Amino acid sequence: MFSAVACGSENDASKDGNTSWEKVTVTDQAGREVTIESRPEKIVSGYYISTSILLALDCKERLVGIEAKAKERNIYTLAAPEIIDLPNTGSAKDFNLEACIALEPDLVVLPKKLQEPARALEEMGIPVLLISPEDDQLLEEAISIIAAAVGEGERAEALLHYYDEVNEKLQEKGKEEEAPIIYLAGNSDMLRTCPADMYQNTLIEAAKGKNAAAEIKGDSWAGVSYEQLLAWDPDYIVIVPEASYTAEDLCAVPELANLTAVKEGKVLTMPSDFEAWDSPVPSGALGKLWLFAALHPEAYSLDELREDVADFYQRFYGFEADKELVTLS
Repeated sequence: MFSAVACGSENDASKDGNTSWEKVTVTDQAGREVTIESRPEKIVSGYYISTSILLALDCKERLVGIEAKAKERNIYTLAAPEIIDLPNTGSAKDFNLEACIALEPDLVVLPKKLQEPARALEEMGIPVLLISPEDDQLLEEAISIIAAAVGEGERAEALLHYYDEVNEKLQEKGKEEEAPIIYLAGNSDMLRTCPADMYQNTLIEAAKGKNAAAEIKGDSWAGVSYEQLLAWDPDYIVIVPEASYTAEDLCAVPELANLTAVKEGKVLTMPSDFEAWDSPVPSGALGKLWLFAALHPEAYSLDELREDVADFYQRFYGFEADKELVTLS
């Protein structure tokens, strides 16, 4: 459970520094209490999820280092091209502790699995937040934790209010809709999918669908067989945005030719032009809207979706999105 305690007034520090900072203590998603003594001005984000959150919280000018492969993140090019060439601190699999220390950060945000580097940084007096947003609630919690730590509570409040609006919209528009069975095909392999405990399952449920793999437990991508996929016989197959294969590749697999989704042309690919909308990032709300539009076009049209996408990116990332990049195929 997220908690934050500030000694004195709320820490929504102004951009010109006129608002004084009061020490704040937050509990991160590893259950660690982290105290931030002064307003962070040199932030390192070692995780694309936290980087995207920080951009939505209007902290791009305070970033001094980010995760590796920044050039592959379209959202950075669109919203904050200046961060692409910042020093990188590696990845969750290969975090570069020395590179992080060299940047002399006053706040570091890392994925929960990087607890050893977090301990090393804290021993040097550098506050570290660990996050693990594996469902809707945990994503909102991660946003609130980071916002409290950087003094952007009002931005976070606006973002979380937007999520409430999206959820209410989907509940209202979907109340009369049937829930089709969805197979979500993973990044590296079409025979990997999301179990019930993954963030991606929340997208399917919010979009008034049923996850074919809901019976599988776990919070990481699970392998399945052709036989299992045929037994599920989903109404739709949805390929995640950054998959290493295409819908055409999947439809060309002989073992899958008899699937209802293949025969009826209901193999879809989530757009990747802005960000991976299947990921637990601020724009994950758009993943819900996209999937709902794909499954229930009579209840929520492509034109409505495009307007909502443009509105979101203008409000929270400050750029004008090309609506024509939003498709349902």
